[in-house]
Amino acid sequence: MADKKKASRKGAQKLKEDLAAGTIGPAYVFYGEESYLREYYLGELRKKLVPPGFETFNVHILEGKDLTVQALAEIVEAMPMMAERTLTAVTDWDIFKLGEDQRGKLIALLEDLPPYGCLVFVYDTLEYKPNKTMKKLCKAMETYVEAVEFPAASSADLLQWISRRFKALGKEIDRTAAEYLVFTCGGLMTGLVPEIEKIAAYAKGGAVTQADIDAVADPVLSAEVFKLSDAVLQGQYDRAASILGDLLKMQTEPIMILAALGSQLRRIWTARLALDGGRDRYWLMELWGMKSDYPAKLLVSAARRTTAEWCAQSVRRCQMLDRRMKSERGVDSAGELKLLLVQLAAGRS
Repeated sequence: MADKKKASRKGAQKLKEDLAAGTIGPAYVFYGEESYLREYYLGELRKKLVPPGFETFNVHILEGKDLTVQALAEIVEAMPMMAERTLTAVTDWDIFKLGEDQRGKLIALLEDLPPYGCLVFVYDTLEYKPNKTMKKLCKAMETYVEAVEFPAASSADLLQWISRRFKALGKEIDRTAAEYLVFTCGGLMTGLVPEIEKIAAYAKGGAVTQADIDAVADPVLSAEVFKLSDAVLQGQYDRAASILGDLLKMQTEPIMILAALGSQLRRIWTARLALDGGRDRYWLMELWGMKSDYPAKLLVSAARRTTAEWCAQSVRRCQMLDRRMKSERGVDSAGELKLLLVQLAAGRS
């Protein structure tokens, strides 16, 4: 895992150096969950390689589905027009599922890419996962293509980025509010950009508050489910039912709500076990791969209101309902979810 992270940082650093020095390579592969950064650096390549006004002739965006190596080669090998280089981006092309003949042709293309072009394989909805059994293709990708991963930003980097985004919009945000924003809207820049713009436009004062975030932000499912479970733990059944009702009105699939609730209850259970075993929130962070201690602190706070026995029983109830929803026909999923909340609340008394 450490070697993979090191390689990821190396690829991203090499890309930044190439852009700064104007030594952009012949080929890259962009992958990772942070699509905001993928699009940003694809745009930077575009600006560096092709003069404004000549994109039509020199920038080629291709879909990987049904693409052949022959079609790609024709575009990649075409000479630039009124520019020094061309940019060709291929999105979601599963090269490791190509037939043997196509793989051979792709290897040959990579070995002889023209110096006046830049080819970028972009993985968005598909996962970039090299098939090590295809040794020749893997070697060609490692030799001729710079792999650049864009993972979710670290907590510190993300909070700094959020602060800069708000500052550019004339607003300030402190660390606590920024952490709450990440908890509410998720930790990917792609999803945070429109939320930051909405919140900045809504906030009346110079500093963004939690109330501003609650007023206009669209929470991710995990944040809503945390509020739901927290309401149950505080004995606020009406509030929990209201949150569930809102999720159902937004046409969130009941099975997704149940999965998120079960996952949240398992986390609370581990937090309760951590408290009982004398462990702290940093142990929880490592266990669940959290980048910030903010959600870990919330878990510990929630766990203090319950017992390991209640958590275990609640998780089992979720598992039983999950099996029923997936295996039985005619189940009133929304009604069963409401009944589950009643059972969870009753177990608290």
